[in-house]
Amino acid sequence: MLEKFKKINLGHFPTPIEHLKNISQFLGGPNIFIKRDDCSGLATGGNKTRKLEFLMPDAINKKAELVITIGAVQSNHARQTAAACTLLGLKCLIILEQRLNDPPESYMKSGNVFLDKLFGAEIVLCPKNENVLDYSQKIVQDLQSKGTNIYFIPGGGSNEIGALGYVECLNEIIKENSKYNFTQIVHATGSAGTQSGLLAGRKYFNCNIPVTGISVRYDKTTQEEKVYAVTKKACEMLRCNILDKSEIVVYDEYIGPGYGEPTEGMIEATKLLAKKEAILLDPVYSGKGFAGLIDLTKNKKFTKDDNVLFIHTGGAVSLSAYEWAFNK
Repeated sequence: MLEKFKKINLGHFPTPIEHLKNISQFLGGPNIFIKRDDCSGLATGGNKTRKLEFLMPDAINKKAELVITIGAVQSNHARQTAAACTLLGLKCLIILEQRLNDPPESYMKSGNVFLDKLFGAEIVLCPKNENVLDYSQKIVQDLQSKGTNIYFIPGGGSNEIGALGYVECLNEIIKENSKYNFTQIVHATGSAGTQSGLLAGRKYFNCNIPVTGISVRYDKTTQEEKVYAVTKKACEMLRCNILDKSEIVVYDEYIGPGYGEPTEGMIEATKLLAKKEAILLDPVYSGKGFAGLIDLTKNKKFTKDDNVLFIHTGGAVSLSAYEWAFNK
C-alpha cells in the first residue's frame, strides 16, 4: 500500500546507523546507536526531508503555484521546505512564529533564517500578539481570493501524508535490525509527524520495537493526543490496524521554560555528543531529545543489555543562532 503513494526523491536514504561507543561507555550502558537523519542531504539534512518527499508531489499534483508553511523562527522544517521548493521550481512563503521572549539579533537573522532567504523563500514574521494559525489562514485566504493556487503545509510537515516518510524510516530500521536487535527507539517529538509515522509503521509492518518520544513543546497528555490524531489518519490511509493509545509513550520533563528555550540538559547533551562522538545536535529538538535519553538512562529506564536507537532529526545549522545560550 505504501508504494501507491506518490513520492519524489529529495534525500540520501537509507541514512546510516552508527554505534555511539564512547557515549555508551561513558553512561555505563545501554548500547546506544544513532540513526543519522541529520545526514539526509537536502539543505544540510534533517527529518523533514522524508516528509517532504510525500508532501511535495501532492503539491505538484494539485497544481500549486505557491507553497506556504509555518514554523518557529529557527524552524528546520521551513529551511527544508524552502530548499525543496527551489529544487522543484515552486514559490515558497514561510510564516515564522516568534516563540522566544527576548531573543538576540543572531537568533532572528542567522542559522535557518539566513538559509531560508538563501533558498529564495519569502519570509513573513507573525506578530507576537497574533496566533500563527489564524494569521497564516488570513494570508492564505487573501492570496486565494486573488487567484493564487496555494498548497499549505502544516508546521513540521506533520500530517498523515508527511508521516509516511517515517513509515518508510521504520522500514529502513527493520531491514537492518537483524544486526542490532533494537529494544527501543527514542527521538524528539514536537509537531508529531515523526513519532506518528514510526507508530503507524509499527502497525503497517507488524513491528514490536517500542517508540519513545521526548516532547520539546507540549505536555504529555497534549502531545500524546496530537500523535494519536496523526497516527490514526496515517493508519487509515495505509489501511492497517489502528494503534491503541497505550502504545504512545511521551516524556515531557525535558521541555524546560518552553519550545526553543535553552535548558541545561540540552546544553550538556549537545556538548557531550560533540566531545565524545563529534556529532552535532540542535538546540530545539535533538539536543533536548538526547538530554531525555541521557536522563532516562541514568534513571535505569534501560538495562545495560538494551540496544537503544536514537533518531537524530537534524537541525545543527541553528547552533549558530544559539551561541549565546552556550556562552552563559
